Amino acid sequence: MPFSTGIITNTKAVGTAASNIVLSTRNADASNPSQIVVQIFASTDSVTFYTAYVSNFIVAAKSFDVREFFIAGNVAYEVQINVISTVPSNVLVTVHGIDGSGNLVTNQRVLQSEFTAITALTPIS
Repeated sequence: MPFSTGIITNTKAVGTAASNIVLSTRNADASNPSQIVVQIFASTDSVTFYTAYVSNFIVAAKSFDVREFFIAGNVAYEVQINVISTVPSNVLVTVHGIDGSGNLVTNQRVLQSEFTAITALTPIS
């Protein structure tokens, strides 16, 4: 089932801008692996989005995966995730922005319960 963070503002006017996005995925299923498809869109001008990253990986049963994506210089971004699994509700995902020193950017975190369900990932052209 695909999900989106929605558009996240990444400016220094209020708070701290993120230089990286940390995507943490936990597969709590006891026996089935999960496939994770991630698309990250970003904007340098607050008008248009470009495809910053597309990633596709497997998270084994009873394991987790943590990945970082460089996002500095963008004024906004969106993370879309598709969880392909026998039991998708056993897969937990969080997204956090971190600054150049590795500190969490508290206003740029999206927990599992805060993702918006979407019908499909945005087509990449």
